Amino acid sequence: MGWGRGEADVPSLPGPPKREGDDKAPAGVFKLGTAFGYAQKSGALKLAYVPLTKESVAVDDPNSRYYNQLIDRSKIPKPDWHSGENMILGDDRYKWGIVVKHNVPPVPGAGSNIFLHCWKDPSTLTSGCTAMPEADMLRLLRWLDPHREPRLIQLPHSIYSEVRAKWDLPELPAQ
Repeated sequence: MGWGRGEADVPSLPGPPKREGDDKAPAGVFKLGTAFGYAQKSGALKLAYVPLTKESVAVDDPNSRYYNQLIDRSKIPKPDWHSGENMILGDDRYKWGIVVKHNVPPVPGAGSNIFLHCWKDPSTLTSGCTAMPEADMLRLLRWLDPHREPRLIQLPHSIYSEVRAKWDLPELPAQ
C-alpha cells in the first residue's frame, strides 16, 4: 500500500505515498463512485452505473486533461492521452466494478483508476485495485446505497488500530 489521496489526513503517517505505476493499493479512506460493468444496469443496483463498451478507457496518462477518468473515447474529439486501460478485456475482471474516488480532483502522478472489481483468479494480482470473486462483487454492489455515502477504508492493521478512535472507525472483529 501507499498513502492515497482521499478523505483522511495521512501525510504524517509512516510509509510511502501512492504514485502512478507503483502497483500499490491506496491506503486511506475513500468515497465510492459510479458502478460499471459489461452488462446493462441491474435493477438491484442503487449506485449510478456506466455500462462499458469497446470505447471505454481508463486514462492513466498524467499529462492528459482526462487523467484518472473513466471515459468513452468516441465522445472525445481530440484525445490527448498516450496511455490508458481499455475496459473491455478478454476476461471478467471488469464485468462488475466500482470507481474508488482516490486522487480526486486528480494530481498528476499521484495514482489513477483505482477500482473495486472482479478478480481474474485468486492468484492474479492487481496494479492497485481491490479484486474479489464475482459473487462477492455482486453482493457488495447490491448492498451499497449511495444515500448512505459509502466509503472504502483500506489501512495497514497497525495504523487502523492507531487511528480508529481519532477517525471514529468501527472496532475490527477479533481474528
